[in-house]
Amino acid sequence: MRLNPNQHLWSLGLLIFTTLIWGTTFPLLKDLVGSLSPAVLIGSRFVIAAVVFLPFCRSLNPALLRDGGLLGVVAFISYLTQVIGLETISANRAAFITSLNVVIVPLLGWQLGRSMTLKIILAAGLAFTGIAVMSWETGGIGWGEVWIFGCALTYAVYILLMEAFSPRHPIGSFSAVQLFTVGILGGFWAAPTWLTQLDAIQTHWLAIVYLGLVATALATVTQVIAQRHLSASETAIVYTLEPVFAAVFSFWWLAERLNPREAMGSALILVAMLLSQLPMHVFKRTPNR
Repeated sequence: MRLNPNQHLWSLGLLIFTTLIWGTTFPLLKDLVGSLSPAVLIGSRFVIAAVVFLPFCRSLNPALLRDGGLLGVVAFISYLTQVIGLETISANRAAFITSLNVVIVPLLGWQLGRSMTLKIILAAGLAFTGIAVMSWETGGIGWGEVWIFGCALTYAVYILLMEAFSPRHPIGSFSAVQLFTVGILGGFWAAPTWLTQLDAIQTHWLAIVYLGLVATALATVTQVIAQRHLSASETAIVYTLEPVFAAVFSFWWLAERLNPREAMGSALILVAMLLSQLPMHVFKRTPNR
């Protein structure tokens, strides 16, 4: 099916908006993990989001439950590794490492037999360079970095699965199954600590509601809609904006500053995103006259 250019542009804008929302979650989660356990954060966030989607659970079928459930499990692993990693490393660094999925997505796709266009190869390489420039620090890699890399890897798998599954199912019910899957897994994981953290939940209820309604429920829907019209590789490139947005909000909330090296890296990431959206004829050799 040939994609309408306006539809493609609209989907791109919607995905950038989604990435902007997710950029706010890194400093917010970094701030919350000092008071709430990763289990309670994920459990409460996704239970709220799942409740919003209760009306969409009327018309379910085995294929929808299978595809949405699988995506929910992968998403749960991604969120779990992200929150655990944020306990020990900065929000900025976590966001940069997470954006390695821009390289992992086309590599996994290539392993599945897909071809990689020249613009995606160039954009992925440039984005990887930008991430490397932004996140390079002296010293060794700790468990926090390992957990966040696990987040990047599992989210790359999530992007590829979303590309395959999202056109098959209604947006509302497909999103609902994903959110309920993560909510159930997160609820069971958090069960032993719910009562012991009630005071902290009450103190941070507004942030938890934001994470559940905006950063989870709304962002899941916008992602499902956008990925109906964008490839997994294009999606991964757009997601490289996430550390840029995260850096801005981290400076605002946590006073985490971008040094010149990190500013240069963010500029490279922006160029990579724009490069990925250039029409293919730009990369074709013009015949000699």
